[in-house]
Amino acid sequence: MLDAPGRRRSHTLPTPRGGGIGIVLGALVGMPAALLMLPLSPGPATVGAFTVATIAVAAIGWLDDHGSLPIRPRLVIQLAATLLLCVAIASLTTSLWWALPLLVAGVWCINLHNFMDGIDGLAAQQAMFFGAASAALAWAAGSPAIAGAGLAMAAAALGFWWFNRSPARIFMGDVGSGTLGLMVFAISAMFWAFRTNLLWPSLIFSSAFVIDATLTLLVRMLRGARWYTPHREHLYQWLVRRGSSHRKVAAGYFAWNVLVCVPVAWIAFRLPAVAPLCFGLVYLVGAAVWRTGKRGCLRRRERHVSA
Repeated sequence: MLDAPGRRRSHTLPTPRGGGIGIVLGALVGMPAALLMLPLSPGPATVGAFTVATIAVAAIGWLDDHGSLPIRPRLVIQLAATLLLCVAIASLTTSLWWALPLLVAGVWCINLHNFMDGIDGLAAQQAMFFGAASAALAWAAGSPAIAGAGLAMAAAALGFWWFNRSPARIFMGDVGSGTLGLMVFAISAMFWAFRTNLLWPSLIFSSAFVIDATLTLLVRMLRGARWYTPHREHLYQWLVRRGSSHRKVAAGYFAWNVLVCVPVAWIAFRLPAVAPLCFGLVYLVGAAVWRTGKRGCLRRRERHVSA
């Protein structure tokens, strides 16, 4: 399967896609094994739901990579898989009603990772960071199961990133990006089920992708654009179109993760009383950075057109 260059693409040479199947297989070897150590009941049911949901999301992504599927069957499978996982995780708490808000968050996480997989190495890099950071957080919080799952996810993403880093020799495709989104959601939801206050640092780790994807979607919806169609309006795509290399843009997102997310997430973990404030601060600053970056790209485009 070759991903051909096009007006909505950021690459210039035909490149094989679907390599994300390697991430899926690698993660399915390590993550369920680690999660069987979950110090919560029923652990095996959660692991089974995670495994089935992961295979379902990966399968529909693989089919979409082979031949573009309509949005409806993809969304139905994503909803069903995420609902299964949400019910299993919500059952670890006091109320199954939490499955409904978790469902919305889970489906959005799957799709936003699909949207953010548009340049060399970025999505795999984010998965490596989230997995490693989550592993450190879980270990500090006393959950070796979630720590092991995070490490397995990071290791699987690292194996793929080696071939996907700029200049990419292979793309992950929907089979990889959508499944990574499900894994990120699953780990975040398990943090919440294990200890509620751990959700805040977990969300901070995901801030770069959540901010870019969510604000871009909202702006497109407000403009009346067909927000569900492919486009090149995310900040990372604007930066590449304005002359930055894939490697430089990915480095910028990595710098945000390391210099902002890690220290603030650690504060949120150590001081649970201020964790929501830390979360809000990171997302407000991230939104400001996103807006400044988009404005800078627009000004550069206007100067180029004028010249």
